[in-house]
Amino acid sequence: MTKLTDTFEISNGVKIPKVAFGTWQIAAKDAKQAVRDAIEIGYRHIDTALAYANEKEVGEAIKESGVKREDIFVTSKLPAQTKSYDGALKDFDTTMNNLGLDYLDLYLIHAPWPWSEVGSNYDKENQDVWRAMEEIYKSGRVKAIGVSNFNVHDLENVLKTVTIKPMVDQIQYYIGFTEPKITTFAQKNNILVEAYSPLATGGLIHNQDVLKIAEKYDVSVAQLAIQFVVQNGVLPLPKAVHKAHIEDNAKLDFEISEEDMKTLNAMPDTAPSHSHNSTQG
Repeated sequence: MTKLTDTFEISNGVKIPKVAFGTWQIAAKDAKQAVRDAIEIGYRHIDTALAYANEKEVGEAIKESGVKREDIFVTSKLPAQTKSYDGALKDFDTTMNNLGLDYLDLYLIHAPWPWSEVGSNYDKENQDVWRAMEEIYKSGRVKAIGVSNFNVHDLENVLKTVTIKPMVDQIQYYIGFTEPKITTFAQKNNILVEAYSPLATGGLIHNQDVLKIAEKYDVSVAQLAIQFVVQNGVLPLPKAVHKAHIEDNAKLDFEISEEDMKTLNAMPDTAPSHSHNSTQG
């Protein structure tokens, strides 16, 4: 069983709710209502990014929710194309102004390379950007720092020069695409793995093998897929716009058996036509 208020503890002792509400691909015009609905349903971890162009609306929804700020865990991300120390500090200020919040709970480097140059080498730049992340962390304006879309090489590169290790790596992760190399390396280094697209952006919903197991528990494929991630010690970020879907994704009051977890973990890609991060896997 997973409740939306259950938490993982990251390496610096900060508690982070085990299920986040993701806002990737939610247009600004829909974001405020979606986040308000999510908070009303009970989500206490909201994930956004400067690149999503909805930070302002996310911030407004949090402030208008009636829930105390300290009871909501908020994550945002530094744009992937920002690869300088000064640029990182500047973009962090932009994010904070957009959100209108006094502090952020988690701040991530969105990717190890600009999106227009996937797979290119920015090792030196990522070390510079991480220095800025450490400065931001030391300022007290953010409670935890981490990365996103970093593979083992990218993590090793940053770990060479850090004084504060990344606490989180947010990667593409779903049934049949669990990125074992990255996940194992991150977990060995006490880095919490977060799973974006835990439903493969809907790509696994009609997978018959997954459906059979979901039916056994009398749950939806989406619920099974989210609970699967949590039981692997990974933090899922399901995204939805319609209130009914947001609510459905939160019903995780069941436990997948060890045997079924083994079956799910051994499955081939359950959404092979879904777009994949080519530098991962």
